[in-house]
Amino acid sequence: MKMVVNISLKSGVLDPAGKAVHHALGSLEFSNVKDVRIGKQIVIDLDEDDEKKAKDSLVKMCEELLANTVIEDYEIGILK
Repeated sequence: MKMVVNISLKSGVLDPAGKAVHHALGSLEFSNVKDVRIGKQIVIDLDEDDEKKAKDSLVKMCEELLANTVIEDYEIGILK
């Protein structure tokens, strides 16, 4: 089962990469961009057919390694 984890900085955490991209877009005359936040996406192919077990396993992976839960939030989904 292919799963996807989207990780983003929590609201209120400074995002220097997002600010740099926002500034660059403004320099390229994309003046309608209000804000940019940079995140990451991880795609994992699990050897698991049970959706609940797969999600539980991925939550554990996120909590222990994939996300820094002090400053990051994550969302888990299934790729079809």
